[in-house]
Amino acid sequence: MTGPRVVVVGAGFGGLGVARTLLRRGIRDVTVLERADDIGGVWRDNTYPGAACDVPSVLYSWSWALNPDWGRRYPTQPEILDYLRGTAAAEGLLDLVRTGTAVTAVRFDDTAGCWRVETATGTTYQADLVVTATGQLSEPAVPRLPGRFDGPTFHSAQWDHDVDLTGKRVLVVGTGASAIQLVPGIVDRVGSLTVLQRSAPYVVPKPDRAFRPRHHRVLRRLPALMRAERRAWFWLTERFNAALSGDSRLSRPLLGALRLGWRAHLRAQVPDPALRARLVPDYGLGCKRMLFSNDWYPALARPHVEVVTDPPTGLEAGGVRTADGRLHEADVLIWGTGFAATDFLGSLEVTGPGGASLRRAWADGARAHLGLSVPGFPNLFCLYGPNTNLGGSSIIAMLEAQAEYVAEVAAAIAAGRARLVGVRPAVYDDYDREMQTRLSRSAFAGCESWYVDGERITTNWPGLVAEYRARLARVDWSELEVS
Repeated sequence: MTGPRVVVVGAGFGGLGVARTLLRRGIRDVTVLERADDIGGVWRDNTYPGAACDVPSVLYSWSWALNPDWGRRYPTQPEILDYLRGTAAAEGLLDLVRTGTAVTAVRFDDTAGCWRVETATGTTYQADLVVTATGQLSEPAVPRLPGRFDGPTFHSAQWDHDVDLTGKRVLVVGTGASAIQLVPGIVDRVGSLTVLQRSAPYVVPKPDRAFRPRHHRVLRRLPALMRAERRAWFWLTERFNAALSGDSRLSRPLLGALRLGWRAHLRAQVPDPALRARLVPDYGLGCKRMLFSNDWYPALARPHVEVVTDPPTGLEAGGVRTADGRLHEADVLIWGTGFAATDFLGSLEVTGPGGASLRRAWADGARAHLGLSVPGFPNLFCLYGPNTNLGGSSIIAMLEAQAEYVAEVAAAIAAGRARLVGVRPAVYDDYDREMQTRLSRSAFAGCESWYVDGERITTNWPGLVAEYRARLARVDWSELEVS
């Protein structure tokens, strides 16, 4: 078995994982197109000081490539990138990757009955099946403000390491997952630091620690112990997922306990009551991403750091003006403003049979059956697609379930049991109604966040990872149109 021809867009955890799964199912004609000059996705791009994962390393790894040599309980960006590179090399995946190849469009050729994948280099690839694995956190979001700042400015995901921050007046816009890592990472170097906060996050203690050589030796000798640790962390994070869903009896007591822990953490680390008041969220816990850090609050409490809650209204040569009329002077401006998470596939143009536009299909918000497929776009699968993000636990478990599903479809095509496979419109609509109904009862529905696109929560999954894996464990062919 060698066919069909498969093109995967993106070489992060999703793209590399699905490529490996396809190879294991006997699908050999696999090409992975990566716009950057190296693999790694967000873990290649986000090199800001302090960049790390907030999921334990034993869980934030492929189930088929557990690593006994993680240096910490919560892995750092360089460690994760090394893990990706090393695992991809060991699995023979690097030979499939074409780096420096940005995909600009994916168009269905009605005459040939296949997809044409167009790239910025001018090369076009023909594919029987296309998998987009561009992720939800790949396109940096920068607010559009009038004016121009004359100093160095960059987004956290495009860190300019040539800019020396020593002794500089630095202004950071944003208090999300990247900002709570980079601010402590630079606070000791800068002369002064201004943090512009749109909304305060819930930040709870991070039970991190470094692993000693003895820990590594034990896990190498007893891999079953590592698997047991992974199951334990999975069980714990699933309890958090259940609480966020709003359907669990644990929802209220667990979220209440986490809120008490957050408040104690804030009180212990921020002695100034005025600053503490500015750091209290104005929404329920879980509505936005809960963050883990032991040094965020202490960094904000430093005497040369100021937290500003007035929104920015414009850029000026020497700084940023806020709604209260004040100019916050700075030498360097850093955007810690996250990503365009609801703009799935970014600038990638996708045109299906008969000229159907995926962008038009998603005009009222992105949606996909099982987070993977859209009617009218056969043999096109979107990894880490709409409604597959998690409020807790590891996204890699979701990606692995998607990879197995895609590989089963590819195997059916290779065996001649199918040529074009797409979801039935009625199934697609029913699934979307289920998602939005369940999400309306969840913690995610309580405020405006990057989970929401207009009236719809388009990013997050409303249940347990175990449920998602069970639903994708076998392809339900009755849900699909097959020709």
